Amino acid sequence: MDCCSTTSNLLTLDQALNKMLSQVETVSQTEQIDLAQAAGRITAQSVTSPLDVPPFANSAMDGYAVRVNEVTESAVLAVAGKAFAGQPFHGEWPVGTCLRIMTGAPVPAGAQAVIMQEQAEVQDNGVRFTHRPKAGQNIRLAGEDIQQGAEVLVAGSRLGAAQLPLLASLGVSQVSVYRRLKVALFSTGDELQPIGQPLQDGQIYDTNRFTVRLMLEQMGCEVIDLGIIRDDETAIRDAFDSANRQADLVISSGGVSVGEADYTKQILDNQGQISFWKLAIKPGKPFAFGRLSQSWFCGLPGNPVSAALTFYQLVQPLIAKLSGYSQWQKPRQQRVKTTSSLKKTPGRLDFQRGILSTNSQGELEVRTTGHQGSHVFSSFSQANCFIVLEQDRAAVAAGEWVTVEPFNSLLES
Repeated sequence: MDCCSTTSNLLTLDQALNKMLSQVETVSQTEQIDLAQAAGRITAQSVTSPLDVPPFANSAMDGYAVRVNEVTESAVLAVAGKAFAGQPFHGEWPVGTCLRIMTGAPVPAGAQAVIMQEQAEVQDNGVRFTHRPKAGQNIRLAGEDIQQGAEVLVAGSRLGAAQLPLLASLGVSQVSVYRRLKVALFSTGDELQPIGQPLQDGQIYDTNRFTVRLMLEQMGCEVIDLGIIRDDETAIRDAFDSANRQADLVISSGGVSVGEADYTKQILDNQGQISFWKLAIKPGKPFAFGRLSQSWFCGLPGNPVSAALTFYQLVQPLIAKLSGYSQWQKPRQQRVKTTSSLKKTPGRLDFQRGILSTNSQGELEVRTTGHQGSHVFSSFSQANCFIVLEQDRAAVAAGEWVTVEPFNSLLES
C-alpha cells in the first residue's frame, strides 16, 4: 500500500477518512438476541411492526362516547355504561344514550366521537353536552401511530433508550444484530507505566490506552486489551501476531511518527500493507492505517490529545462502518463567535478544545480552554466542543466567527 500524500505532502482529514472507509466492509456475522441484552447493538436487518399501534381505536380523553347525530343542544343522554383502559364496554348500547369513557379505553362499536368531560354537564337524568362533536373527535384510530408491517427501524440502527422501548411496545422479544466488533488494543513504549503503579524516573502513565478503551466500550466493541508492550522487537512482533489472530481491528498508540526509528514500523512493513500518513490536522499529524493478514490496523500518535483526536475523527467512523452502524453521522458543526483570541499558523486543520455556551443575549459563543498543546489532556475535561480552524486560516481575534463541533457521546462529560 503506497504512502498517500497531497502536493504539500500532507493528507487532509477528508482524504484520509475516504481512503479508509472505501476499503472496509461491515462484519458479516449476525446473531439473534433477547431485547434485554440488545442495548448498544446494531440491527442487522430492518424491523417491521407485527401489529398496529395502537392495536385498537381508543379514547384520547376522559369523557363520553357518543353517536354524533344524537348530540343536540337540548338533548340529555342517559349514561348506559362505562369503558376503562383494560376494561372495554361489552354491554348493550341503547339508542339515545352515551357511554362514560376514560383515556386509553377501547372505543365501543358504533361510537363516532368522544366528547371531553369539560364539555359535559352532568344532570340527574343524564348528560347534556355544551359542544356539538365532529366525527372522529378525540378518537385514536387503530394503526394511527404505526401500521402492521411498517418498517420501524432500518438495518444498521443502533439500539438505545429510544429504539428498544419502541420494539418492546410492539411485542418484539428478539432482534437480529451484527456481532460485536473485536478490537485488540495495546500501547508501546518503555516510558509507559500502568495506571495505579508508582512512576519511576522518566516514566508517564499510559493515558492513551485507557482513553481509547473507554471510547471503544462506548461504541459497543469487544475489547482485547494486550496492555503495554515494551520497546523490544520480539515482544512487539508477538503482540501484533496475537492481536491479528484475535481481532477485526488492531489499534496501537505510539511508534507511528514518520521518520522514527522503532520496531513498530519495521514489523508492520513485514506483516501487512500499512500506510504511514502525515495528516494535515493539528493535533494528530502522524497516523497509520492498513491491512494485516487477518485484521485492519490503526496506529495512533503517542501524544494523548493527538491519540484521542485521531480516534474521534478517523477511527470512530471506521468502527461505525465495520460494526454495521449505517446511521452514524459526522459530528455536526455550526458557526459562532469566539470570545477568545486563538493562536493558529496556516498549514493544517486545527482542532482546538473550546467551551460552547450561551451568553446573556441568548446567543451561542465559544471560548478557548487555554493551552492547546497535544500533551495537555486536561483541556478535554474542561471542553465541550472543538473549535475547528480552517487549514489556511491564521490567528483569530476575539469577536471573529469560527466553526465549532460539539462533542458527541464519546467525549461528552
